[in-house]
Amino acid sequence: MTHPAFSKSSVAVITGGASGIGLAAAKRFASMGMKVAIADLGGKKLEEARQEIVDINSVQSADIISVPTDVTSLDDLRSLKHAVDEKFGGVDVLMNNAGIQPGSSVFDPNNWKRIIATNLMAIIHGCQTFGPSMIARKKPGLIINTGSKQGITTPPGNPAYNVSKSGVKTYTEALQHELRNTKDCDVTAHLFIPGFVYTALTKGDRTEKPAGAWTPEQTVDFMMQSVDAGDFYILCPDNDVARSLDEKRILWAANDIIENRPPLSRWHADYETKFADFLKQPS
Repeated sequence: MTHPAFSKSSVAVITGGASGIGLAAAKRFASMGMKVAIADLGGKKLEEARQEIVDINSVQSADIISVPTDVTSLDDLRSLKHAVDEKFGGVDVLMNNAGIQPGSSVFDPNNWKRIIATNLMAIIHGCQTFGPSMIARKKPGLIINTGSKQGITTPPGNPAYNVSKSGVKTYTEALQHELRNTKDCDVTAHLFIPGFVYTALTKGDRTEKPAGAWTPEQTVDFMMQSVDAGDFYILCPDNDVARSLDEKRILWAANDIIENRPPLSRWHADYETKFADFLKQPS
C-alpha cells in the first residue's frame, strides 16, 4: 500500500534536489505523477537537474520547478514556500535533504557554522516554514528529514557533522511527537538515515561506485518502502553493513552511558576486544 501522500495530485518539495539522493527522490516522485519542486543553490546544475527530471519521466514541464535556494537563509526558505504555494497551491511532502560534509575538528572553528547552519538549522527552519500550512491542509502529509548514522553512533573524525546530525535526530523525534499530539493532524515526520551511498557528498576522489555503497535510487526505494510501512526511523542498510550490524553498533553506543564506559568506547583500545566479542553475540 503506497502512502496516500505519494499520490498523483500531491506536491513535493526537496532541498538538495539537484543531485544525489535528492535528485533520485525527485525523479521517483515525478514518476508517480507528483508535482515536484527541487531547491538547491542556483546555477546551471539546478536547471539541468530539473530538465533531467522532465525528460526521464516524460512529464509536463510545468509540473517540475526548480527554485534557487540557500537553505541557510530563512528568507530564501520563505521565498521557496511562496513560489511553491503560488505554483501548486501547497505542499504534501517536504524532504529536508540538503547537507554538506566538508570536515571539521574539535578545536578548529572552521566549517562549524556552515555545517550547523546547513545540516541542522536549515532542517529546523524548513519544518517551521512549511509545517504549519501542511497541517492546515488536513491532508495526509510527510516531512522527511535526512539524518545520518553518524548522528547516532558519533564516530570520531568529523565532530561538527556528528553534532548537526545528532540534532536532526533529536529535532525530528520532537517534531513527530508534536504532530501525533496535534488535533486533526494528518502529517507525520520521519528520520531518514541513509547508509553508505555513492553521491557527490561521499565519493571523494573515486570515479566509480564502490561495491559496498548503494546508489541514490536504491536508497530512495528503501525510504519509500519504509514510509509505506509506517516506520519513523528509516535505517538504511548498504552492501557492506546489514541492519543487524547497525543495531549492534547503536546499542553499544547507548550502553556507553548505561555502563559508564569512556565515550566512544567502540574506538577505545581498552574495549577493542570487548566490542569484537559483542558483535559475535547472536542478535
